[in-house]
Amino acid sequence: MVTIHEVAKAAGVSISTVSYALSGKRSISATTRARIDQAVAELDYRPNAGARMLAGARTNILALSAPIREDAHLPTHMRFVTAVVEAARAHDDDVLLLARDDEVTGIRRVVDSSLVDGVVVLGVSTDDERAEVVRRSGAAAAFVGVPGDTTGLTCIDLDFAEAGRASVRELAAAGHRSIGVIGHPATYVERHTGFIRRFADAFEDECRAAGVATLALYPSLDRADQRAAADELLAGLPDMTALVFHCNEPVVEAVLAHLVARGVRVPEDVSVVAACASYDTDRLEIPLSTIPLPLEEMCRGAVEDAVRQVDGAREPGVTLLRPRFIDRGSIRPVH
Repeated sequence: MVTIHEVAKAAGVSISTVSYALSGKRSISATTRARIDQAVAELDYRPNAGARMLAGARTNILALSAPIREDAHLPTHMRFVTAVVEAARAHDDDVLLLARDDEVTGIRRVVDSSLVDGVVVLGVSTDDERAEVVRRSGAAAAFVGVPGDTTGLTCIDLDFAEAGRASVRELAAAGHRSIGVIGHPATYVERHTGFIRRFADAFEDECRAAGVATLALYPSLDRADQRAAADELLAGLPDMTALVFHCNEPVVEAVLAHLVARGVRVPEDVSVVAACASYDTDRLEIPLSTIPLPLEEMCRGAVEDAVRQVDGAREPGVTLLRPRFIDRGSIRPVH
């Protein structure tokens, strides 16, 4: 299927100019319109929502592709969903939730039938099939996350690589030279969840550059597995003076409780950072210094990007939000 990007390239204009020409929302010079019309005819381009675009009408509905997986932490998942709904409401849009395990079928169905104006995509993997569906359809869409190939896509995410580096820098500056990591479940890694790899690769690179020893473990959602991971870190890094959590809140709570039960004090014995935390670390039994995940900002940005695409006012591109560090007293310098 020919996309709007191919039409724009053939006509030598921007995607937004093609959109304006098709929708009639802005005046286009006769010469430019002729080039676009010629490209449309030669490529046999058929907009998925042609009648709606030509009429300038909208459904005021955004689709949200948010598949619920077995290993998902539902409270966090629903925070993303809620943030998208609230952002859409600010634009007077409703949200159609696509929650099937089959991530592709739902998007194809709503795009092909013109049920929605655009799509917001959650749970993005490196080799996400939805990316190609969006590219081929020319649908207005925004990804909360970054797939491996971002050609022609609009994406927004935290800069997880910089968050990984910043985690090491904060601890290394306090003298820590042995840092353990508790990450998301291994199943996240196995399905190529992009943000995990970006964080981990940058974290390990920064550790090597700073001469820091590290060991990362990815326990399942089982509490016994989480406690075993804490024990393995203490055994595998006997000189460990710092711990970074890059996982969901229940895992943090379980590991912290196990460390306390073993007589390990925070921050007296082990300094702790909650990296990319989607939860309020100040409300934990032991408040943790953190690099927060700007969840609401990410979802709001994705909705705004999708809406601007519908209006023909947003070019494809990747936006990475800069991480910020909040000190809540869980880091102590090594003496």
